[in-house]
Amino acid sequence: MESKAKQNKVSLIWLLAVCLIAVGLLLFCQFYFGDSISSKTTFYSGTHINGVDVSGLTKAEASEELGRKLNENKDNLQITLKSGDKTWSIYGKDFELVGNFDDSLDNVLSYGREGNIFQKKKIENKIKNEGLYVNLPYQTLYGGVNAQIDEIISQIEKEPIEASVVFQPESEEMFSVSEGYNGLKVDRTSLDEALNEAFESGESYTINIPFVEIVPEKDLDNLLENIVLRSSFSTNYSKSTENRKSNIKLALSKFNGMIVEPSQEVSFNNTTGARTAKNGYKDAKIIFNGSYVSGVGGGVCQASTTLYNALVLADIEVKEANHHTLPASYVPLSLDAMVSEGYADLVFVNNLDSPIYIKTYGDENNITVEIYGQPLEEGVEIKTRSELIKVLPHSGDKIVEDSEGKYSNKVIYKGEYYRLKYPQEGYESKGYVQYYKNGELTEEKEIRHDFYPAQNGVIVEGCATMEEGMTLPASNVKYINPQKVTKETIENAKRRFNIA
Repeated sequence: MESKAKQNKVSLIWLLAVCLIAVGLLLFCQFYFGDSISSKTTFYSGTHINGVDVSGLTKAEASEELGRKLNENKDNLQITLKSGDKTWSIYGKDFELVGNFDDSLDNVLSYGREGNIFQKKKIENKIKNEGLYVNLPYQTLYGGVNAQIDEIISQIEKEPIEASVVFQPESEEMFSVSEGYNGLKVDRTSLDEALNEAFESGESYTINIPFVEIVPEKDLDNLLENIVLRSSFSTNYSKSTENRKSNIKLALSKFNGMIVEPSQEVSFNNTTGARTAKNGYKDAKIIFNGSYVSGVGGGVCQASTTLYNALVLADIEVKEANHHTLPASYVPLSLDAMVSEGYADLVFVNNLDSPIYIKTYGDENNITVEIYGQPLEEGVEIKTRSELIKVLPHSGDKIVEDSEGKYSNKVIYKGEYYRLKYPQEGYESKGYVQYYKNGELTEEKEIRHDFYPAQNGVIVEGCATMEEGMTLPASNVKYINPQKVTKETIENAKRRFNIA
């Protein structure tokens, strides 16, 4: 019996020992591996937040003390910001203390509380001896101050102004340079650091706003060196009426002095505007449905054609170009550019890496377009070529009765004839752009394939019946039969349009 009691006593002692060891291990783990932050955890001795000593305070106590001190400081605070001859004043009393420091205080409170008991003790002693000084950013403390700082900065900062080319096509010195200016960018990081010091001081404080200069990217010296005459093209209008010359000059004057930036698209119709008397255009011959008729703005197609050829020779991308119903006499086939409001335009885009500059001018005999821009590759020359594929024969004359009496001043009776229009042959043609390097052809590209339809001749005949005894005089209108294309026909067409 005594032996059994002794055994029970030993078991109890062992049980107590195991429990003590378990508790000890639990406490050891807690101290070794770190403790959690609780509401009763206090700041290490030597901890300062925005100049406020929070040593030994809980988070709630530190929040209250910090709020009280910051409120006292801000009411006496005046910050003067200076930039050049400008000054701005910021008064602490104008701002409300936000007061929500929970996240920031948690971060300070957790500092040095990770790791084992020995690591924590080491950091605690370091803070006690050297101090821990933390500044919460003013942006998180004062409501509205950020907006006021942003407004001040907006009055200081400015974008750099790049040096630019001044293009005056009528001047003897067409190109000059307008110098650029450096921009200003406030160093916000340095400014924020200075503002934090000012808000911590709680008194009058002056800050010279730090900024950096932003230098324009363009090299002033190289701007003019990269502008050369890329192409020039002229057409002759010496036999045109004064009204037609006026229309051509007026249309091209809209392009004179134009600077086209890289990737910029230009429409001829949008640039010249409506061809109306109000806009300065005059009556002159235009091509309509295969015939020459009078219309306001006649001749504008010669302006667009001259511009078109200058663009092609300058290697500028043409997105839209259209041929006439009747071939133009002032350029070879497939090198014309007909324009008409609403359905036909000349559209181009600057496909270069730098701007192009357009100059236009005219005298009594010729109208000229010049394109300036970056130089072509050294030794490169650009030309155009027109090719006659075939002559499209006309079908001769067609006789129509003047049933409405529109030409009663010319014909009245059957057998009386008046030629309204001569038949004209048509053409199939192609246009090419050629690239030469040091005088040798290196590449040829087809840019156009056009069909100029043949036109019937039109003879008007009267429709009234002659009274008995009347005799008509002999008609001098000769009927023209359908055309037969011969070798001579083809050679004549080539000479007419200056095609080799």
